[in-house]
Amino acid sequence: MTTATITTIRQKGLLTEIQFCAWVAQAMPGDRLEYHRGFMVLDTFPGLSKLGDNERNELRLLGSRAFWTEAQGLVHLVQERLGPDLFSYLAIARPKTRSSADAVTQLAALAA
Repeated sequence: MTTATITTIRQKGLLTEIQFCAWVAQAMPGDRLEYHRGFMVLDTFPGLSKLGDNERNELRLLGSRAFWTEAQGLVHLVQERLGPDLFSYLAIARPKTRSSADAVTQLAALAA
């Protein structure tokens, strides 16, 4: 029986869209990235969020990019409930395929 090592990266502070793109472009299948911790829908909403305008905008971009990478078949998106109104938002890298090669190239260009 073979055991696999699963790598979970937890960023201190807010992760940017560019950092997320760089991670997806180089991640090995099964690698995990916590791209946000909190309650994303509230954290991006003015008046409810404790984040400043720039941080909220960056978080919106990050969320949009996460959904795009999932749609391209590059990651699985998972939420883990940690407590009331507190979630860990995870991206789990999927194996790269020929059909996802263009998406990886686009992400690498964004991260450069």
